[in-house]
Amino acid sequence: MHTVSGGEVAGILVAVFWAILVSFLAVALVRLAQTLKATTKLVADVTDQAVPLLADASAAVRSAQTQIDRVDAIASDVQEVTSNASALSTTVASTFGGPLVKVAAFGYGVRRALGGRREDVPAKTPRRTVIVGRTLPAQRRGKRNNWGNNPGKRD
Repeated sequence: MHTVSGGEVAGILVAVFWAILVSFLAVALVRLAQTLKATTKLVADVTDQAVPLLADASAAVRSAQTQIDRVDAIASDVQEVTSNASALSTTVASTFGGPLVKVAAFGYGVRRALGGRREDVPAKTPRRTVIVGRTLPAQRRGKRNNWGNNPGKRD
């Protein structure tokens, strides 16, 4: 019989641990390979879907830029029209404003002078003006006093 020395036992133990370590590393490498394969497939799928989306987004951005350019042109045209209308309004007001007011005032004065009183409009009672320090004529003073003293009797 052969006896096993301590060095041989140590060698067998190292060989067993080494085999276990190699098998664990082999399992880890197989799983890593599967993960890399799945990741590669996922990246390929994302690339296949992202390329058309990026093309659509690029077309949308170009279209939006075209529309912004059109709106900018319209806004500048509106600003020009607004300034032209303002200048025209100022010109018309300065050219015709003063003379039209004068013509209207003249027409009003002529109507007032020539028209006189109309039949359908009652004449206005003349306004009475009070002047401080002036006394009323005797006739009017008496009427007013009688009316004020005798409320039942009115003239």
